[in-house]
Amino acid sequence: MLVEMTDDLQPYYGFPLLKRAVWTWEIPSYFFVGGTAGAAALIAAVARRSGGSDALVRDARWIAAAGAALSPPLLISDLGRPERFLNMLRVFKIQSPMSVGVWTLVAFSSAAGAAAFADLAHRTSGGKLPVRIVADASEVLSAATGLVLSTYTGVLLGATAIPVWSRNARVMPLHFGASSVGAAVSTLELLGHRTRALNRIGIGACLAETALALYLETREDEALTPLRDGTNGQLARAASVLSGPLPLALRILASRSPTARRVAALSTISGSLLTRVAWIQAGKAEKQP
Repeated sequence: MLVEMTDDLQPYYGFPLLKRAVWTWEIPSYFFVGGTAGAAALIAAVARRSGGSDALVRDARWIAAAGAALSPPLLISDLGRPERFLNMLRVFKIQSPMSVGVWTLVAFSSAAGAAAFADLAHRTSGGKLPVRIVADASEVLSAATGLVLSTYTGVLLGATAIPVWSRNARVMPLHFGASSVGAAVSTLELLGHRTRALNRIGIGACLAETALALYLETREDEALTPLRDGTNGQLARAASVLSGPLPLALRILASRSPTARRVAALSTISGSLLTRVAWIQAGKAEKQP
C-alpha cells in the first residue's frame, strides 16, 4: 500500500515506529507509465507550438492519454480497494505530496484524454473552431499537470523517513523527470518519429541521466548503500547504463542509423523502468539501526 513506509528507526517497547514498505510491482509500473505519459503531454504541447508535425503531436497526445488511462488502475490496484483512492480526493492538502499527486493524476488523466479525443474530433469534423479550442486548452492543462506527474513521484519518495530516499529528495525528481522525458522520446521514436529535435531531446535526457548516475556513484553517503550493494546495486547500475551512456553513445555516434535509434530507444525505455524498480527496492531493502 502506498501509505505504508519502512522498517523501524528506533524500537519502541519492542515495536517498530514505521512499517516496512510493502509496495508491489504496481508502484514502479505506475511511476514509469505516469512519468512517460506526463512527459509525452509536455512534448506534444512544445511540438505544437514549435512547428512539429501533426503526426508527432497526435501520437504524443495519444501516448499521454494511454498512460493517463493506465495509471489510475495501477495505483488503485496497489491500494487494494477503489474507495481508498476516492477517499484521497475528499480533501486537497498542498503540504501532502500524496494528496497533490493524486489530484494531479486526476487532472492529468482528464486533460490528456480530452486533448487526444478532441484532436480526433477536430480532424474528423472538418476543423471546427470550438473543438480545436477544447483540444488546445486540454493540451495546455495536460502539459502543466504532466510536468508535475513526471517528477512528483521523486518528491513523494523523498518525503518519507527512509534515508536512501529522504537524503536524495532533491535528486530523485530530476532523475525521474529526465528518465520520463527519455522514455517518452523513445516511445515516439519507436512509432517512427526520428526527427533531429527528438534526438536532441533524447541526448539531453541521456546526459542528465549520465551526470546523475555519476553523482550518485561517487557521492559518499552511507544511506546510498541499498542502491549500490548486492543484487539491487547491480540492477541500479544496469539501469544507469541503459538510460545514460549506452543510448547517449548511440544517439551521438549513429544518429542517422534507424537501427541505432531503435536500439537507443529500447535501451532508454528499459533503463527508465528499471530505475524506478531499483529505487523502490532500495527503500524496501533498507535496514535502519
